[in-house]
Amino acid sequence: MRRSKIIVLCTILMALLSCKSGQLNQSATPEKGMVKVAILYAGGEGKTFDMDYYENKHMPMMAGLLGKNLKFYEIDKGIAGRTPNDPVPFVAIGYFYCYDMAEYNKTIAQNREAIVSDIKKYTNIQPTIQISEVRQVKYNTTK
Repeated sequence: MRRSKIIVLCTILMALLSCKSGQLNQSATPEKGMVKVAILYAGGEGKTFDMDYYENKHMPMMAGLLGKNLKFYEIDKGIAGRTPNDPVPFVAIGYFYCYDMAEYNKTIAQNREAIVSDIKKYTNIQPTIQISEVRQVKYNTTK
């Protein structure tokens, strides 16, 4: 009886450790040559944006559509302009970091209707899209 309890505890411990190490291996770090898609939602009078919907519904939906071509995504919420008292130029910016531009374009084209109809559920802002190639990823090593 005691031996079986030890085996069960060891199995649970190994499962927990493997879950944690699996999370550590999925790094949210862009790589040189990746495609970075920035979706910018400009602020302004009369513009609305539902951040909760964007975070919990739209971006996860997009991640599902992009599949394995997507390494990770980010969401920024605008909190100030150039100075703390300036209005935000963008209420939100979403980023997709993808491996292949042709695959990204294919996915967007195949799902355009669903994407456009979902955008209407969280904003009345026409997004501006910037697609870039990641050229350098450097970290500040000064302390």
